[in-house]
This record gives sequence, structure tokens and C-alpha cells, in this order.
Amino acid sequence: MTGVDITGTSKPWVIFVSRGDTSIQRQLSGLEAKGGRVHHFDSRDLITEEGIYRSFAEVLQFPGYFGRNWDSVVDCLDDLCGAVTGGVGIAGVIHDADRVLEAEHFPLFVSVLCQGADRANSAVDLDGFPLNRPAIAEHFFFEFRQFDREKVALRIEQPDLTVTVGNPFVAAALNPQRWH
Repeated sequence: MTGVDITGTSKPWVIFVSRGDTSIQRQLSGLEAKGGRVHHFDSRDLITEEGIYRSFAEVLQFPGYFGRNWDSVVDCLDDLCGAVTGGVGIAGVIHDADRVLEAEHFPLFVSVLCQGADRANSAVDLDGFPLNRPAIAEHFFFEFRQFDREKVALRIEQPDLTVTVGNPFVAAALNPQRWH
């Protein structure tokens, strides 16, 4: 996978790939070698919005004030604790993403992941003021059994995202014209 480095705080935030892509394993190993953490999600737990809230809260140890809604997911992704990130960063891997591709909430889910990661990967707040924490590398992988790049790109295309179709991946980040 060229042009993507999940060990740092650069875009893209969400990456879609075929299961078994060896470049993913190298990226994940590189993050762990720097002290970051890799967290795994079973797509069967992400079929519903409530399932996403439950799974993310459990796997990423969201705090008790987590409100079980999309805005709260964004806030909690920005506020992950050191035990979850290793003080360095995280990669979330969603296995068998084919199961959630056609879910009604899928485009919103991708946007929410991009919003949370955009904030976590920044050392400034939404108003541009420095935060009292360093930027934390935060990226998410969707692994597909049958990966159709064009289909994925069309499914996630929306005004608030910049979608890049590369070889062999699709990547998403917030559209800076809409968000910054």
C-alpha cells in the first residue's frame, strides 16, 4: 500500500482493503513496534448502530459518560486513554467488512470514524488552539473478503469526505473544504 502510513498522524483516516493484504500487516506491525495498539472488530457486531456503539465502547474502553450516539463516538475516539493507544496511537481493524457495506448507516459510520480520527490525529482543538495532549495516530481498516474498490468508493462518497481510489485500496478522510 503506497502513500499511507498509519504509524503517523497523516491522512487518510479510514482505509478499505482486501483481506490478506500483506501491506496491512506491515503497517499494523509498524504501529505496534512504535508502542501503538491494534484493536479488532467483528463486522457481525457492527450490523446495527447500537451494535457499533456497544462494540466500540467495549473494545476501545469508552468512558462511562459515553452517550451511545454518533456524536459521542466522535468525542470518545478523540479522547482515547493511554491504555488503549499505548500513548502512541491505534488502528482499528474491521474484519469481513462485506457484512456492513450495504447497511443503511455505513456511509455515516465511515464519516464518524473520519471525524473522530481527524480530531485525534490533531494537536489542536476545533478552534485551532493547542491541546494539552500530543496528536495520537488513529486509523481504521475495513477488510473485505470480496473487495470491489469502485463499489466501496461509490458507497462512501459524500460531500464531507475526500475519497481516494488507489491500488490496492480505497481511502477516506474529511474534506477540508467542508470541515476546516
